[in-house]
Amino acid sequence: MRKLINIFIVGVIIIEITTYNNIVTAANKSELQDEQSNISNSISEAKDELEDIEEEKSENLKVAQDLTLQISDYEQEIEELDIGIEDLEKQISETKGKIEEDEKEYNKNQKALNERLVAMYEYGDTSYLDYFLSSSSLTEFISSYYLVSEMADYDTQLLDEIEKEKNQLEEDKKSLEDDKGKLDSAKVSKQEKINSLKVAKQQKEEAVANLSENEKQTQSKIEGLQADKAEIEKQLRQIAAAEEAERKKQEQANKKQNASTSGSSTTSSSSSGASSNTSSSSQGSKGFIFPVQGLSKANIRNKTFPSYAGHSGVDININVTGKKVVAAKSGTVVKSTALKNPDGSYKSYGEYIMIAHGDGTITVYAHMLAGSRTVSQNQTVSQGQVIGTVGSTGNSTGPHLHFEVRVKSYNSSSGVYTYKAVNPIPYLP
Repeated sequence: MRKLINIFIVGVIIIEITTYNNIVTAANKSELQDEQSNISNSISEAKDELEDIEEEKSENLKVAQDLTLQISDYEQEIEELDIGIEDLEKQISETKGKIEEDEKEYNKNQKALNERLVAMYEYGDTSYLDYFLSSSSLTEFISSYYLVSEMADYDTQLLDEIEKEKNQLEEDKKSLEDDKGKLDSAKVSKQEKINSLKVAKQQKEEAVANLSENEKQTQSKIEGLQADKAEIEKQLRQIAAAEEAERKKQEQANKKQNASTSGSSTTSSSSSGASSNTSSSSQGSKGFIFPVQGLSKANIRNKTFPSYAGHSGVDININVTGKKVVAAKSGTVVKSTALKNPDGSYKSYGEYIMIAHGDGTITVYAHMLAGSRTVSQNQTVSQGQVIGTVGSTGNSTGPHLHFEVRVKSYNSSSGVYTYKAVNPIPYLP
C-alpha cells in the first residue's frame, strides 16, 4: 500500500513538473514571440527612421541644388542689370553731350534770326515795287529782286532749322528723362536682387551643412557646372551685344546710302554662306535638321523641357554610341572647346561646340567624344557638316549628345540682349 502511495506521489510530482515545464515553456515561447515582435517593431521603426533620414538627406540635397540654381539666376540677373546700368549711364552721358551741342547750334541760329528780325524792323516793310521804282535799269531790278528772294528763302530755311532743332532738343530731353527713370529703376531692381542673393546664399550654406560627404561632392559638381554655365551665358551676352552693335552700325550706314545700293548689298550678303548638305536629312519647320547623323527624335528618351531643373537642352541618348554629330543648320562656330578641371579631367559640358546661325538662333552640342571636334572657332560650317562624335565627356553618366537651341531675347528690365535656352524639340524634324 505504502508502495502504491509512493508511486502515486511520484506520479503526481512528475505530472506537476511536466505541467510546470509546459507552462514555463509556453510562457517562454510567448515571451519570445513578444520579444521577437518587439524586435521586429524596433527594426521596422529603425528602417522607417533610416528612410526618414535618407529622405531628409535627399531633401537637403534637393534644397541645396535648387538654391544653387536660384543663386546662379540671381547672379546672372545682377550681371545683366550691371551691363544695363552701364549702358544707360553711357547713353545718358552721350545724350547730355548731344543736348549741349544742339543747344549751342539752336542758340546760334536763334541769334541770327533775331538779328534778321531787328534788321527787317529797322528797314521797315520794303516791297518788290520799291525795288523796281528805285532801280536804274531792268538788270539792277532783277539783281535786287533775286537778292531779296534769296534772303527770304534763307529766312525760311533758318526758321525751319530752328523748329527742327527745337523739336530735337525736346525729344532728346524726354529721352534723357526716360533713361534716368530706367536707370533709377534698374538700380532699385539690382539692390532687390542683391538682397535676395544674400538670403539664398545663407539658406544654401545651411542646407549644405546638413549634407553627407557624398552629397557634398555631388553639390560641388553641381556648383562647378553652374559656374561653367554662367560663363557660357556671359559669352552669349557678349555675342548678342556685338551683333546688336553691328546692327546699329549698319542701320547708320544704310541711312547714308542709296536705297538701291543698300538693297543690292543686302542681297549679296544674304546669299553668301556655306553650301547645304541636307540631301539625306529632312528639315524641320524652322530649317533645322537632326543633330545626330542617321537618328531622329525617337532617339530622345525624355522629350519634356526642361527634363529637370537647370537642364537647358535635351539629351539624345538612345543608340547613339559612335554616331556622328552634325551642324543642325549652317552658320559660324562661335565656340569650340573642352571644359576641364586643373587635373585634366573633363567637367560640365566637356567637349562642346556653339554655332551661331545668323537668324537669331545659336545651337549647342555638348559631351562629345574626347578629341572628336572637327571645327574651330570662327569657322563657317554647312548644314549637315560633321562637327564631332557622340561621347560622354564632362558631367555625363553615359554616351549622349546634349543639344540646345538658344534664341536671342531682350531683357526689358536690364536692357540687355542675350541668347536664352528654349525647348529644342519644336526646332527638330
